[in-house]
Amino acid sequence: MTKVTMTVNGKSVSAEVEGRTLLSAFLREGLALTGTHIGCDTTQCGACTVHVDGKAVKSCAVFALDVDGANVRTIEGMANADGSLSVIQQSFQDHHGLQCGFCTPGMVMASAALLADNPKPTEAEVRHHLEGNICRCTGYHNIVKAVLAASGQDVPAVAAE
Repeated sequence: MTKVTMTVNGKSVSAEVEGRTLLSAFLREGLALTGTHIGCDTTQCGACTVHVDGKAVKSCAVFALDVDGANVRTIEGMANADGSLSVIQQSFQDHHGLQCGFCTPGMVMASAALLADNPKPTEAEVRHHLEGNICRCTGYHNIVKAVLAASGQDVPAVAAE
């Protein structure tokens, strides 16, 4: 067992972990932050996406030890300080960018990372960026609309693929 310390959603946390403990397991089981979903354990679906030092990472592919000292943000840390939904979360709600909700935390986290790097992405850039996140319900059109709206752009009729 090795001690790890990191900042998660603005709070310092420390715990003893095995070397093989994945960040996703540490968040879900160690910290009870169950908004980070586990869909595949192979980095294919993106449901476990979180931010580590501002970059989107699939937490099922990162060991907790590898983020010792890092700043981690999960879906639970996305809301505004007053508890209201962030712009991107509200946009997903307003534009029906979710159905069953399983992929939604990963989609929101991936989208937030995109908008941090590219505040005004094109529809093609949004689609390309979200290729690593799988949604089985929505067909992605409303997710793309939600991301474009969250960027402050007019939401065009999104073409079918």
